[in-house]
Amino acid sequence: MAFTAASAEQQRLLRIAARSLARANLVHAYGHCSLRLDAHAFLVCTAKPMGLITPADQGTVVPVHGDLPDGVLGEVRIHQQIYRSRPEVGGVVRSMPRDVMTLSAAGITPAPRHGMGSYFSPGVPLWDDVQLVRSEAQAVGVTQAMANAAAVVMRGNGAVVAAEDLQTAVGLTWYLEDAARIELQLRSAGLADAQGVLTAGQAQQRATRSGRIFERMWEYLGAGDPEWVGAV
Repeated sequence: MAFTAASAEQQRLLRIAARSLARANLVHAYGHCSLRLDAHAFLVCTAKPMGLITPADQGTVVPVHGDLPDGVLGEVRIHQQIYRSRPEVGGVVRSMPRDVMTLSAAGITPAPRHGMGSYFSPGVPLWDDVQLVRSEAQAVGVTQAMANAAAVVMRGNGAVVAAEDLQTAVGLTWYLEDAARIELQLRSAGLADAQGVLTAGQAQQRATRSGRIFERMWEYLGAGDPEWVGAV
């Protein structure tokens, strides 16, 4: 099967997303992001530290069903499984945020305690395995643990976020780390009781997409990028 070729604009968007995640310290030497092209294929960033991706780098088109192309990281199977099982998802981010990592090492994920945490109500599932994801079975396990949630945390190994498009997935990755910051600080201060967790109704009301919420976060994270020429 011949897969849809990525446009120059899709390649540019992917590079901006990768570098934005790096500038925000949400990834370092490790991490990757992708965007859906259609029902059959997605585009994943080149296999290098995301902050070092240049305007000359091209992402790789990967089939939703089928083997990974040569040179694509094994963990991209997670993206593949998410796109395969969740047709509404248009963007995936695999990240290594500091406070998410800290909590996950203790088997903890952030609770929805503030506005940005509301997007993960009723909570962030945990993939309770510290091993690197190198097999199809592991990728299926991560995806099943995630189910229909916006994110899944991998114990001592970062997180995966999925959203309707890549820009939103990038914003939600920032939100997830902010939720982890709040969780960690409250626990450190002995203030993390159940009364501080948003109810389902509170979270649903707060987790809005209106008011250019994610568009503004995309602009904030992308500002200063060498390929930024306005909102994408």
